[in-house]
Amino acid sequence: MSVTAHVEQLKKKHESLSEAVEAAQRAPGSDDLAVADLKKQKLRLKEEITRLSN
Repeated sequence: MSVTAHVEQLKKKHESLSEAVEAAQRAPGSDDLAVADLKKQKLRLKEEITRLSN
């Protein structure tokens, strides 16, 4: 897999996690730890995308 294709795949996963975070935050009684975990995953992906893009 080329680096460009890998970065695009990571961006799609990042967007999916963004949607999951938003949905979890809107849900009544959402689990704060689960939301925090999703946010950490999202940050790791963003860092990986940035690293590969440079």
